Amino acid sequence: MTVATTKRMRAMLAVKPKTDDALPVAEAVAVLKKFPPTKFDQTVEIHMRLGIDPKQADQIIRGSIVLPHGIGKSKRVVVFAKGNLADDAKAAGAEEVGADDLAKKIKEGWTDFDVCIAAPDMMGLVGPLGKVLGPRGLMPSPRAGTVTADIKKTVSEYKAGKVEFRNDPTGIVHAVVGKSSFDAAKLIDNIRAFIDHIAGMQPSSVRGQYLKSISISGTMTPGVMVAG
Repeated sequence: MTVATTKRMRAMLAVKPKTDDALPVAEAVAVLKKFPPTKFDQTVEIHMRLGIDPKQADQIIRGSIVLPHGIGKSKRVVVFAKGNLADDAKAAGAEEVGADDLAKKIKEGWTDFDVCIAAPDMMGLVGPLGKVLGPRGLMPSPRAGTVTADIKKTVSEYKAGKVEFRNDPTGIVHAVVGKSSFDAAKLIDNIRAFIDHIAGMQPSSVRGQYLKSISISGTMTPGVMVAG
């Protein structure tokens, strides 16, 4: 550990609340903003521990959301579509649009993109690509909204920074909610929107406390606990 790293860590610990008591969103963001800056624009993430059983299919928390102020990053989008839908995808800014040619390219190992969207009639072509796309979290899914006939809208949303999420095996949902350069009001709006969205997805089969704990952090900061 370098002297600079140690100095930065001490500075962050001096700012971090002495207890892990959950703070209102605005106060938690204020703490995050006080941490020493880095030479790059840190990504701000939210981590929500849920009272779900990840092994139960009806308790999986998965979906997507367009945050009020985006996430400060435009995603690279590829689309499986033909005809008018392919034209829509190109018009909305997709990096690559195709069918058999795109499938061949991906089958050969190309995955230099963040999101894969497919028109419903293309899933017969996309299905066999699961071995390549699945492990990378890139497989189009109706539940995530990436299998859709509304190609233009969906591509536009992802280009604007639409966020996909899915709980991990321990029942925690992790997601990007902005950049450290965002002003506090924008981060607060994004965080509240994400918390409200997840809260509204509580499965009917969940008993007991659903939102167990919430924290926010920057790429290189400690976590700050947030009140749900």
